[in-house]
Amino acid sequence: MVLVGPHRPAVPVTSTLPLLCCFAAVRHRILLGAAAAATGMAGVATTFSSATAQIGGFLSKKPYTPPSWATHLSPMPSHTFSLGHFPTPIHKWNLPNLPEGTEVWIKRDDLSGMQLSGNKVRKLEFLMAEAVAQGADCVITVGGIQSNHCRATAVAAKYLNLDCYLILRTSKLLVDKDPGLVGNLLVERLVGAHIDLVSKEEYGKIGSVALAELLKKRLLEEGRNPYVIPVGGSNSLGTWGYIEAIREIEQQIQQSASVQFDDIAVACGSGGTIAGLALGSRLSSLNTKVHAFSVCDDPEYFYDYVQGLIDGLQSGLDSHDIVSIENAKGLGYAMNTAEELKFVKDIAAATGIVLDPVYSGKAVYGLLKDMAGNPAKWKGRKILFIHTGGLLGLYDKADQLSSLVGSWRRMDLEDSVPRKDGTGKMF
Repeated sequence: MVLVGPHRPAVPVTSTLPLLCCFAAVRHRILLGAAAAATGMAGVATTFSSATAQIGGFLSKKPYTPPSWATHLSPMPSHTFSLGHFPTPIHKWNLPNLPEGTEVWIKRDDLSGMQLSGNKVRKLEFLMAEAVAQGADCVITVGGIQSNHCRATAVAAKYLNLDCYLILRTSKLLVDKDPGLVGNLLVERLVGAHIDLVSKEEYGKIGSVALAELLKKRLLEEGRNPYVIPVGGSNSLGTWGYIEAIREIEQQIQQSASVQFDDIAVACGSGGTIAGLALGSRLSSLNTKVHAFSVCDDPEYFYDYVQGLIDGLQSGLDSHDIVSIENAKGLGYAMNTAEELKFVKDIAAATGIVLDPVYSGKAVYGLLKDMAGNPAKWKGRKILFIHTGGLLGLYDKADQLSSLVGSWRRMDLEDSVPRKDGTGKMF
């Protein structure tokens, strides 16, 4: 079974972990043309035209044509940059202890890249295109000390020959110290991002918008031309990233007649991803119910924030009607209980899927907890979970995870074991 996305190579869908098929690209040419004829969807190419598959296509700027069901939204982006490896695979996820007849499938947006991975890539394809169009020579964004968005922005900026300035929030005990090289920080500093640290208290008092504007003013005084990207890339322009993801899912489903989803579930950290998913799902043929699990702030905050994003696109919809938001923040943003971390470890050991502890880990924890408490609500439903990436965030939890992970031992060798030469002198 193959799921096909817009202007991208085909990817397989399996009932176990996804493996890329060597014949997928050839089959894509046949299937995609058939899908275009059958569905009449805007934006479906009739030839193999993946930007990332063509030599020189990756990192290229290209005109953007929205899905036919989204053409009434405004403002509409004119161009994107090809920054991610799409479509990302969808496969069945054999989670334990599901309600009777319930299936969970997973869309692997954690596989949208390596340095530049996760859900932020989809937003940045649109945001960086606008930055370049405005003649920016650098970008500014804001996030937590282990922000996946900031790391992705730093990489994307360097790909496009722009400087990147990051305002990172940390504890007041660490704000005057070298932030180190753990997780996302290592990648950010390797690609040359400029890092300004602020304490959580300063961040709470001043706010992300004012902090970015302060840095923008200083850079303008130095003769620079900065472009500001909001926290998480979550503004109305960034929302197009997951409107486009819905088109990708829609077209993948067109190639798998036996797979139809009742629900979409995803973590919510800044609001842009759920705004795009919910808006796209309501407008498209999917019409799935979107469930968001907030890992910071409260559901009402995100209902209001999402409302602002979709109002910015003149959608005419009410956020309460298109998404259900549940509180899954636990102890707080980027803070985990021992039970949550054990859950991440257990899911990895049982299924091979590694969840990050800040976003998807808390979302799946919340989802399965709701299923256990309300099995009738989920009985017989097919749920598509969007894995938004964040693997590098696990490195910041290494000390807490050390007692949970698999054991090790020194191999017991016998003196009488004869040597057998392997490949190379070292072996």
